[in-house]
Amino acid sequence: MDVLIGMCADDSRAAVALAVPFLIRIATDPHHRHRADALGTLAAPARARYFGVASRGELLLHRSGLQHDGYDGYGVEVTGYPAGWSVAAARAAITARTPVLLPLLDDPDPAMRIDASYALATAADPGHTVRSAFATRFAKEQDPMVRAALVLATAETTRAQPHRPDTAWIRELWQDRAQAPEVRLAAAIGWLCLTDELAPDALHTTVDALATEERARAMAVLPWMAAAGCGEPGLLRCVRLMLHPQEPEPSDDPWA
Repeated sequence: MDVLIGMCADDSRAAVALAVPFLIRIATDPHHRHRADALGTLAAPARARYFGVASRGELLLHRSGLQHDGYDGYGVEVTGYPAGWSVAAARAAITARTPVLLPLLDDPDPAMRIDASYALATAADPGHTVRSAFATRFAKEQDPMVRAALVLATAETTRAQPHRPDTAWIRELWQDRAQAPEVRLAAAIGWLCLTDELAPDALHTTVDALATEERARAMAVLPWMAAAGCGEPGLLRCVRLMLHPQEPEPSDDPWA
């Protein structure tokens, strides 16, 4: 297990992609003591360079295809190959094993359900099997943070494969006062990533009221928010870049 995780920290995305099927095998073994670590690690290769990404144009984005010069938006590996090739291989591995990953959405451990959502959001889903599973789990999920993860996972899937009903549903969620704050915030972020529409005043009001620093730190358990953070909690970075782009980057210098 340590060797596999080490591969996921390696600069070679190809090595990472090769590790994904083995990580899935460990994650789906109910008796393996490292299953949580494996599940928490296997989705990273399918996203490549995404740490600190928190803008509407980039968050939840799946790049696909190669540009005319043979390279893509993910850059180049140390080997000289387009990193996107390895990202595609990792996503293909997750897609091929979607049937064995889907049951993890019902795992007794909320952290496993969150990480399962994060991994499955990278899978190709032409038959809408994954998005249907997210909806089914959301309907019976009681944990607010897991519900927020399912919203972000649905938004990511919808960004890769547009589906108007899901976009409309996500918009309804951030407007629904009956939903937990974490769910409304996840829905607001998800909706902003799914549309080019100007954010309405109601969304600004909702997010500014709910996105406290304490809540932002709590929502760092969501992998999307953990990755978005760069010197500030991920949720607050998303809010700043998406809704208040005129605000400066936070400074670590107490005299600044």
